[in-house]
Amino acid sequence: MGDYRREYERSRKDPEGFWRDAATMIDWVTPPGRILDDGNAPLYRWFPGAELNTCHNALDRHVEAGRGEQPALVHDSPVTGVLTTYTYRGLRDEVALFAGALRRLGVARGDRVVIYMAMIPETVVAMLACARLGAVHSAVFGGFGAKELAARIDDARPVVVLAASCGVEAGRVVPYLPMLDAALETATHRPHHCVIFQRPQHPGALRPGRDISWAAALDGAEPAECVPVAATDPLYILYTSGTTGKPKGVVRDNGGHAVALRWSMANIFDTRPGDVFWAASDVGWVVGHSYIVYGPLLTGATTILYEEAGRHPDAGAFWRVAAQHRVTTMFTAPTAIRAIKKEDPSGRLAGLYDLGALRLLFLAGERLDPQTYTWAGDLLGVPVIDNWWQTETGWPIVASPRGIEVLPTKSGSPSLPVPGYRVRVVGPDGTDVEAGEDGTILLELPLPPGCLPTLWGDDDRYVRSYLSAYPGNYLTGDGGRFDEDGYLYVMGRTDDVINVAGHRLSTGAMEEVLAGHPAVAECAVIGVSDPLKGQLPRGFVVLKSGVEADPIGLEEELVAMVRAQIGPVASLRRVDVVGALPKTRSGKILRRTMRGIADGADEPVPSTIEDAGVLDRLRPVLRNHR
Repeated sequence: MGDYRREYERSRKDPEGFWRDAATMIDWVTPPGRILDDGNAPLYRWFPGAELNTCHNALDRHVEAGRGEQPALVHDSPVTGVLTTYTYRGLRDEVALFAGALRRLGVARGDRVVIYMAMIPETVVAMLACARLGAVHSAVFGGFGAKELAARIDDARPVVVLAASCGVEAGRVVPYLPMLDAALETATHRPHHCVIFQRPQHPGALRPGRDISWAAALDGAEPAECVPVAATDPLYILYTSGTTGKPKGVVRDNGGHAVALRWSMANIFDTRPGDVFWAASDVGWVVGHSYIVYGPLLTGATTILYEEAGRHPDAGAFWRVAAQHRVTTMFTAPTAIRAIKKEDPSGRLAGLYDLGALRLLFLAGERLDPQTYTWAGDLLGVPVIDNWWQTETGWPIVASPRGIEVLPTKSGSPSLPVPGYRVRVVGPDGTDVEAGEDGTILLELPLPPGCLPTLWGDDDRYVRSYLSAYPGNYLTGDGGRFDEDGYLYVMGRTDDVINVAGHRLSTGAMEEVLAGHPAVAECAVIGVSDPLKGQLPRGFVVLKSGVEADPIGLEEELVAMVRAQIGPVASLRRVDVVGALPKTRSGKILRRTMRGIADGADEPVPSTIEDAGVLDRLRPVLRNHR
């Protein structure tokens, strides 16, 4: 661990020197002098007094450096049959022109723009155009319900809302304008304009006096130049999914964000200018912001924007995209790999494609079980790199930093703390626990550049939600443990730790056991109320494609496995075989919703859900306590 250890220790002992050097990878209008402003702790700010433009760093500087004809963005849409490639020069010109259109509509530095669109190039153009003007964008996942969209509009108070007329999924078109109409009827804030990109699959009816078509907005517009902004000015607001009441708007600033993402692409993802990077996610989520749009473009790589087939993906689709576009680094969620494994357990479809360009597979978004980790590595013959982070941090907290040193990985662990982060595992009293002992995961302040400096318009809520429980530390909300080599094991949200007759047990540990059964494709364990023991675990498993099993016999096997590997104290007695598990569009299993239904609550269908029918079919199973 020579190179890694050296860089990590330097980031701990001299964080300002470390990030001063990292900042040289970015073009500045006014270079950083002072690196860290700690005068308003625990609200820290990086690179105060410096100025830059994020869009210039993502596009213009690469054109000026001679990479103008290199592909910057490849839009691959199997659901519409469209494949489009934008060079750096072409994308810059599109962005500059749309920025001019927004400027003509009154958008200026510091104004907010809400983006309610699909996985189409215009969404990326919109984000970068806002950055070009110094405006603050807030991308909301296309298809989000009207109530949630209205709450975000009221919180961000945008000058303009940008929307696509529809989203396209396998076998269906989802109109967006009725949801936008309903949201604006509910919201108290009124944007000056709504600009609508009319997709041919379902053009929408525009409202006179409010709506402008994308084409009309561009007609006669003049290209806009990059507007310098302070490094501490906000670049975007991203609302955390599943919020209730007033949404929680994570703020990302311009300077720290650019420095951290550029550093992470080189040092964590080992990606260089000219490489092809594919994050199989959505621009509505943090992965899409960081590693579809900004990270690859800040690097000068080619990024893939994939409009996937929704709930019914072809198990060979990922391999087709990776082969066709010569992807060098791929990033997706463990859920996606589990879905492929379920439909194609032998991995036969991967063998149909030339994946020789692929060097690394990164997985994040949910705990990576050892079985999926091993299956993907054996199938692809490339390193599989688990990594752990959050919407709030914007880039990995724990990973194997491939651009610094090739370190051994361990099944079940996202590896080691990334330079810049100081990770602790503590007990209830706030003191560090011994290696091998479970606890609450904290990050020492200050957080590194790129992490949220606050919540939009609510410093008090930021401190209350994240910084007050353990002063001097950021509360991640996750639990886990370090091993004797310093590798972190993240076992899930701390509210997924259940209390069985006074014993605190991780549902993630039980899931790890269930996932080890050869018939199981994916699983979930939740804690349900019990009058005797307080809580009891219940398991739910989805079988691999083509596998048939006696539910009673399989349940007995799974219960025995948990008893043998965790102990009788786990008290797992019931495991149901189900057709599918309810998930968010980003692939996270809705364990909290499942737990509420099992405990008798009238849980609504979350706006983030991928397929409400899965949850509806599961409700009677959850409520049956046989």
